[in-house]
Amino acid sequence: MRSSSLYIAPSMGKGRGVFTEESIPAETVIETAPVIVMESADRSLLDQTLLHDYIFEWGEDSKKCAMALGWVPLYNHALPANCEYFMDFEAEIIFIKTVRDIEPGEELFVNYQGDFDNDKPVWFQGE
Repeated sequence: MRSSSLYIAPSMGKGRGVFTEESIPAETVIETAPVIVMESADRSLLDQTLLHDYIFEWGEDSKKCAMALGWVPLYNHALPANCEYFMDFEAEIIFIKTVRDIEPGEELFVNYQGDFDNDKPVWFQGE
């Protein structure tokens, strides 16, 4: 399930991103996507490819990884982000929810660190 107001477009300096054509209220789930769950051995191999940048740590112990389907891999990182993602390990889904009101034309961002307010640098920013 994905909000019909979302679209993909170029994002300044970030490749492609997810944007909205319409206003979206805070606390709205805008996408629910299934994931493909992989074991830790698979993650070691994926870490050697471009897919490393698109997989999520998965499971209570974060030993597995998951590739989200839908548009989830195209949400860019920002701090502060205007959306956050949640993982349902049992249902094998990720969902994206807005954390504030979103204006038409605005790009939708998540914090790649998982926690909405985690300000730890992400892997492409250095530690």
